[in-house]
Amino acid sequence: MAVCVAVIAKENYPLYIRSVPTENELKFHYMVHTSLDVVDEKISAMGKALVDQRELYLGLLYPTEDYKVYGYVTNSKVKFVMVVDSSNTALRDNEIRSMFRKLHNSYTDVMCNPFYNPGDRIQSRAFDGMVTSMMIQMEPEQPIMVLHSRFFTCIVRPDSQEDPACLGFLWV
Repeated sequence: MAVCVAVIAKENYPLYIRSVPTENELKFHYMVHTSLDVVDEKISAMGKALVDQRELYLGLLYPTEDYKVYGYVTNSKVKFVMVVDSSNTALRDNEIRSMFRKLHNSYTDVMCNPFYNPGDRIQSRAFDGMVTSMMIQMEPEQPIMVLHSRFFTCIVRPDSQEDPACLGFLWV
C-alpha cells in the first residue's frame, strides 16, 4: 500500500503529509516536493484538456529504485501525491485510481466542514483514519486495530501468543 500520502494546496504548500515508517519522513517529504515539478509539467502539457476532463488522475509521476510516485489534481488545483513501495507488484493502476478517489472524497468531506478554514492544515480524524487505512496492508487472518490518542496514532496487531505489539506510530 501507500507509504506516504500528501495533500498539497494550489500554492504548493502542504496541507497534509503522512508517511510510514517515520524514520524516512524527510526522504518522503523531499520526494513529494520534487514531484510537484512533474505535476506542473503534466498539467501544463494537458492545457485546456484538463478542464474538460472528469478524470484528474495524473498517473505515475516518476519511479525510483525503491518507490513509485503517483499524482492526482482536483478541479481547484489541489494536488494529491502518493508514494507506493515498488516491491508491491500486486497494486495496479486502477487500484491507485480508486485510492485517489477515496482520498478526494474524504478531502471533499473536510472541505464541507463549516469549522474548517480552507488553506489551513488538515487535522480531521476521519481524514486521518482514511489515510491510515490506505497505508496499512491488512492480512485477512490477522486483525489490525488503530488506537488514537491526542498525540499519536498506534497501529496494533493483536498476537494470540504475546501482548499486543505496536507496529508503528503516526505522530499527530
